[in-house]
Amino acid sequence: MNKKNSIDVCLSPELLHLYSLENTIVVVADILRATSCMVTALASGAKSIIPVKSIEECLAMKQQGYLIAAERDGKKVEGFDLGNSPFSYMDKQLQGKTIALTTTNGTQAIKLSENAQEVLVGAFLNLETLCRYLETQTHDILLVCAAWKGKVNLEDTLFAGAVVEKLEKKFTIANDSALMAKMLYQQSKNNLLATIEQCSHVQRLKKLGIEKDIEFCLQHNLYQILPKMQNGWLVASDFSQLSA
Repeated sequence: MNKKNSIDVCLSPELLHLYSLENTIVVVADILRATSCMVTALASGAKSIIPVKSIEECLAMKQQGYLIAAERDGKKVEGFDLGNSPFSYMDKQLQGKTIALTTTNGTQAIKLSENAQEVLVGAFLNLETLCRYLETQTHDILLVCAAWKGKVNLEDTLFAGAVVEKLEKKFTIANDSALMAKMLYQQSKNNLLATIEQCSHVQRLKKLGIEKDIEFCLQHNLYQILPKMQNGWLVASDFSQLSA
């Protein structure tokens, strides 16, 4: 009998040094709201997204003709075209455009994962598509939660648990972090919004008056696209080709 590949969860990028990225597919999740924005943008017709670490580097890319987007502490950074609300990435004017994006947590986690076999972006919005792709793969899988400034958060852990639940029959659960995430999701999946009501980042976003973003980002399977890193850029893989 062939040995199953493993699935694991890194609860914070601060713990990423404990995991091997060699021959591993990394899925980065920053549910509120970076990876939800990335999925929405590419599903809405954006050509590609360039994850950028710093505000200064991102701002400089404006001169290269890119749209620029930046968020820090949940707020859009002044002087940028876009912030971190998924609704702003539904604009038809973004179709065919490349967006340089920097966020407090999500883009940092993506940059730290670049040495993996493959880097994908996940959200509840493309959960089914992501899992259908992953279940066909022959590499280990590591779900990297973007967390909040290095501290573990609830929403990304719940998403990781959703992926583990869907894939546990085809992959071996590697460690307790994956098991914990799965159990947490199973206890909460019938009402995710109620579960995360008290979590710290939801409280931050509520203070900014953007409850609608929270509800949107918890929707399952809204889009059938899979953002994948290619030469440092995120592009949308056509799932009709992936599943062929």
